[in-house]
Amino acid sequence: MTHQMHPFHMVTPSPWPILSAMSAFTLVSGLVAWMHSKTTTLMSLGLFTTLLTSYQWWRDIVREGTFQGHHTKAVQKGLRYGMILFISSELLFFFGFFWTFFFLSFNPTHNIGMQWPPKGIIPLNPFEVPLLNTMVLLASGFTVTWAHHSLMEGKRKKTIIALTMTIVLGAGFTSLQAMEYYEASFTMSDGVYGSTFFLATGFHGLHVMIGTTFLIVCLARQNLFHFTTTHHFGFEAAAWYWHFVDMVWIFLFTSIYWWGS
Repeated sequence: MTHQMHPFHMVTPSPWPILSAMSAFTLVSGLVAWMHSKTTTLMSLGLFTTLLTSYQWWRDIVREGTFQGHHTKAVQKGLRYGMILFISSELLFFFGFFWTFFFLSFNPTHNIGMQWPPKGIIPLNPFEVPLLNTMVLLASGFTVTWAHHSLMEGKRKKTIIALTMTIVLGAGFTSLQAMEYYEASFTMSDGVYGSTFFLATGFHGLHVMIGTTFLIVCLARQNLFHFTTTHHFGFEAAAWYWHFVDMVWIFLFTSIYWWGS
């Protein structure tokens, strides 16, 4: 950066964007092949290459931000705007699921017995596993905030403890949701209720797994002394994403689990 007369990062040519696009296309094609011909070869290849290119791309970003000094205050400002726009797009993604759910629940047709939940569907009790999962996610929101404040105050050991607790709570949420799916009396193919329920809660579960992975990477970077009290946007982005996941779950629990049952 000492050779530049500006604080912005001029991205060098990289093979990872085109390779990740090709890998994602291979993965999607493999999923289609798996659904139609029950073969997993192409899907496994696409998954492996996607994970490999993602790791290498993220490795380069960590290197340029941590060791090469390219992530100046001006660059971090742009990264913050990008993360805010990304989370906004994810909010609109879930808004579509909520819109579908409320439209169908307020307008039940004769095909589903003119009632909601549809006739023959036994919804999950919201005050059993769903309520427990709500408490788990809310607790993880407190621990990730604790980790953030500890990091800003330079309390390295407390940051590691709080991050570890958040990861454990995230993994516990995923395990409880998997158990809930296994024991549910309805499936995704059980009409509009099953499809909207499993699409909305399933995509949220996917976001929890992505967020947990995000936090695991942050924990590894914290152990490697990548973060300082003033330069830790990688963790900050993970914390924002985790709070977004918490907020979406509160809406899911209130509307689909509690009100919808």
